[in-house]
Amino acid sequence: MAAEYGVGDCAAVFVIGSSGDVIWRQEQRGNGSIDAPGLCVPGLSRREFIAMTCAVSLAVAFGARASAQPAAGPAATVDIDLIVNGRPSRLSVDPRVTLLDALREHLQLTGSKKGCDHGQCGACTVHLDGRRVLSCLTLAATVQGKSVVTIEGLARGGELHPMQRAFIEHDGFQCGYCTAGQIMSAVALLGEPCGASDDEVRECLSGNICRCGAYPGIVAAVQSVRGQRS
Repeated sequence: MAAEYGVGDCAAVFVIGSSGDVIWRQEQRGNGSIDAPGLCVPGLSRREFIAMTCAVSLAVAFGARASAQPAAGPAATVDIDLIVNGRPSRLSVDPRVTLLDALREHLQLTGSKKGCDHGQCGACTVHLDGRRVLSCLTLAATVQGKSVVTIEGLARGGELHPMQRAFIEHDGFQCGYCTAGQIMSAVALLGEPCGASDDEVRECLSGNICRCGAYPGIVAAVQSVRGQRS
């Protein structure tokens, strides 16, 4: 790498070697070339000297950075053993992979949706050891030895979960993109302290967003399973 600086009849070239050392070559135009070991360039003003010093500093910094750049290599992986929908599973994933991506891309369980990927919409809700969690905010590496249930694991022997049937009966969805997360949260709500009123149900499900606005049907479905409505 080289940096060049010129003032009047003089020009200075700074070359960075492969080891990061600075090779200084001062070339005086019109009078041949002179190899100079230091910052001794005749006829420079203070401002010109400072500019030359800055040029050398930048050349050294960029040269050192280039020589210190580590070689790219394969990313490390971690092995994870967990139970998914009642079945033992073993994954080998990058430590940065979320549970959502592990489910969708490694186990092909695509019922859990990636909506916002920031934990704000609830479309990725799954059950972790019986508790609802946002899988987009959960690292796969943290679920070692735990049990995960997704929307694909709610039905038993071809029989839909009562909450799934209730969503169908009460039209608790429109486009369906958020429905898996809504149902997973609703099923978890059955075991959580939640008041009997519709407003309290809405509050308990406030982390799940339905952009279609199917909330009346969603609340009606939940309340019918809770026995609060027929």
